[in-house]
Amino acid sequence: MSIYISGSLAYDRIMTFKGNFHDHILADKLRVLNVSFMIDYMEERRGGCAGNIAYSLALLGQKPLIIAQVGRDFAPYAKALKELGLSTDGIHTYNDVFTAQGFITTDLNSNQITGFYPGAMARKSDYTFQNLNPSTDLAIVSPGNMDDMRNFTSLYKEKGVRYIYDPGQQLPMLTAKDLLAAIEGSFALITNDYELNLICNTTQLTPNDLLGRTLWIVTTHGSKGSVVLGADGSEIHIDPTYVENVADPTGAGDAHRSGLLFGLSHGLDFPTCAKLGSVTASFAVEKMGTQEHHFTKADIKARYLATFHNFPTELEAWVNS
Repeated sequence: MSIYISGSLAYDRIMTFKGNFHDHILADKLRVLNVSFMIDYMEERRGGCAGNIAYSLALLGQKPLIIAQVGRDFAPYAKALKELGLSTDGIHTYNDVFTAQGFITTDLNSNQITGFYPGAMARKSDYTFQNLNPSTDLAIVSPGNMDDMRNFTSLYKEKGVRYIYDPGQQLPMLTAKDLLAAIEGSFALITNDYELNLICNTTQLTPNDLLGRTLWIVTTHGSKGSVVLGADGSEIHIDPTYVENVADPTGAGDAHRSGLLFGLSHGLDFPTCAKLGSVTASFAVEKMGTQEHHFTKADIKARYLATFHNFPTELEAWVNS
């Protein structure tokens, strides 16, 4: 069985400005804006949706294949992936550009100014799928190169591979035609509540209308948990997993998708998979950064039991292995 994760791989450069942006921006001079902020702190972290999802899946013992495009500065990231036991066979390196990079500056009021450079992500994938197995394989199409997002959903549909559609940050670039083509025939659509509203506004369809095109819709609501809608008419509210300290919610959605994919790979019913997503997301919010959290099999079981009480019997052998 293989799990294919397409989407972005990126470096996030996170910077802190110990002041307030509004003190340095003159409202009557916005047409000739020219400002500079002295940064007090900066760190670089590995990120990108595909990398984040693969990271938590690796902690769960899975070895998904990442499909992405990166640049000449990717070597340290590649080393970290290999240390997790992850293959880089689906990652194409272009030596004439940089890996995608996000530049995020936050002031004392938590206002942010972000710049994003797509770099190698602007080039579509040349990966060829040699051994797709529709009876066992899983895939997720997460935010990344636009052509890849269109092409991979079509390919998985043609080959009969179950795939989850996760358009995320690329939603403003996707047309109603793009969205409907990708959602139609997908196994599940997963978004946060704001993103689902965007999809509904763009397509002029309701969530119930979309359920005629996909089997499941998962909508995450941050600290309020998530809602799972099924094409069978079911509506299940999934509680958030309690954590004592929320350090950074960034990356929690990607960790959620990891738990969900892990559950599917073990043959669990979909609502139970969403519960596992809630558990894995809880570890991500406890750490600054999207690939800084860690957990053991025992940690997963303990948190699952604390929130949902009955641990899936199908995973007992996994916990004890």
